[in-house]
Amino acid sequence: MLPRTPAPAPLHATTLLRRFGSRRLLAFLVPALVALFLPPSAPAAEAPVGTAHVYKRAGDRALKLFVVSPPDAQPADRRPALVLFHGGGWTGGAPTQFNTQSTYLASRGLVCVQVEYRLLDKTDQAPPVICVQDAKSALRWVRTHAAEFGIDPARIGAGGGSAGGHLAAFVGMVAGHDDPGDDLKISPRPAALVLFNPVFDNGPVGGWGQARVGGRVKEFSPAHNITADDPPTIVFLGRKDNLIPVATLERFQAAMKTAGVRCDTFYYDGQPHGFFNQDPYRTRTLIEADKFLASLGWLKGLPTLADSSRAATAP
Repeated sequence: MLPRTPAPAPLHATTLLRRFGSRRLLAFLVPALVALFLPPSAPAAEAPVGTAHVYKRAGDRALKLFVVSPPDAQPADRRPALVLFHGGGWTGGAPTQFNTQSTYLASRGLVCVQVEYRLLDKTDQAPPVICVQDAKSALRWVRTHAAEFGIDPARIGAGGGSAGGHLAAFVGMVAGHDDPGDDLKISPRPAALVLFNPVFDNGPVGGWGQARVGGRVKEFSPAHNITADDPPTIVFLGRKDNLIPVATLERFQAAMKTAGVRCDTFYYDGQPHGFFNQDPYRTRTLIEADKFLASLGWLKGLPTLADSSRAATAP
């Protein structure tokens, strides 16, 4: 029988100090202790898809938008485009919300643009003047640079979610609040609207944003500025949205119909505010948006996305 090897004696602090020295020991232990007690590092933030372009400067800040072109796009093309605004209550969010939608619609032949805009301070109740100014500036920039991206300046639409849906609708339906530095000879008005649970009614009855808008509803609320020359619109809403009652969208659609403006509405049972950000509803709303744009002649053929179940009803 082989002799039994004795177990090694435990290394005590004095032994470690004698063997490694105090500095070398600290260099070994400190990173290990930091890694042990700190929470896991957060994943890297999602970046906007597309190429970045500065569309205007506000003070010392360069505001960017991100252009996603179809793979075969050429400057000589005259493609439709969709300018998209992220949500976040005018106080948060980033131009990454529609990364998936932009990538898909670009694969279908549309140029997509996601916009960075100035955000409001959460600690005060200022109205969204800077937000709507930036939205109009972005549309003007896209129209001015249409030839560079193969865009048809007559077929530039706007879209967005929640507060971003308000900005898209504002640019399409409300006059005023232009940035003083803009060239007002360039129209910011889009030719179509694609709106995901938009807070486009800022009035006191079923509206949102009253704390900021106050008595200036007519200045800011698209729902209170409906006219016969408004762009054709599609709106998606969850029936359990805690910010936008179904009755608010029904009232908006009725007013659009009275004005002679197309307004398609899709309601999703049991879904809350922001439901369109995750699948399966991201795909389902995107399929309907594709069909809407195709009905305008902006896309050709059937959607290349597939969904096997029916989750929405169009009254």
